[in-house]
Amino acid sequence: MDKDRKIIETLSSVTTATLTTILLKKGLRNVWLRGTKPLCPGQPRLVGRAFTLRFVPAREDLATPESWSSPKSTRAAIEAMPEGCIAVVDAMGVKDAGIFGDILCGRMAKKGVAALITDGVVRDVAGVLSTGLPVWCDGAAAPPSVAGLTFVNWQEPIGCGGVAVYPDDIIVVDDDGAVLIPAALVDTILELAPEQERLEGWIMQEVDKGVSLPGLYPPNDENKARYEASKG
Repeated sequence: MDKDRKIIETLSSVTTATLTTILLKKGLRNVWLRGTKPLCPGQPRLVGRAFTLRFVPAREDLATPESWSSPKSTRAAIEAMPEGCIAVVDAMGVKDAGIFGDILCGRMAKKGVAALITDGVVRDVAGVLSTGLPVWCDGAAAPPSVAGLTFVNWQEPIGCGGVAVYPDDIIVVDDDGAVLIPAALVDTILELAPEQERLEGWIMQEVDKGVSLPGLYPPNDENKARYEASKG
């Protein structure tokens, strides 16, 4: 838990844009979950471990209202979510069936789930917003999930927005969308991210002063020395 607190404290001050740059330098290009847009403007930057859920295409004998009472249902998955997790839902980009509505989101909020992230859509938008659960998705649709999707499992590897997400990977989400940090790289990112954010903040200050970009961004040796001196 102490490590998770450190992860949250450190990465809450780092933009997803900065994280994608650092991950790119580490050889990871595909870490931004496509279609994950804030449902409501002004949602805070959030950090948490991924709790994964997976849908597959609807099949008429399985995708029924009766399936909501199955032991393998979205309802059961929500009850398994730990406080502080970020629910990441593989909806295959389907936009004409809402995966969750106000009741399910309300239960997630009560359980202390940090956020819902999906490459699909939600329903009952006014109700979802009233729950206070931060949501990143690709829009809204009135039909229920079973109109286009079959829920199959939770806490297994998924593909969300074209990105492979494993349970307990770290998710950081802000106005630019959701970014995945593989669990194995978290320590490296924690070391590099704050310094990268400070450097870019200094570069922005120089831009505000009218300094030209060549040699500044990225900084040449002279500007690196000026940056280091500014820290002292």
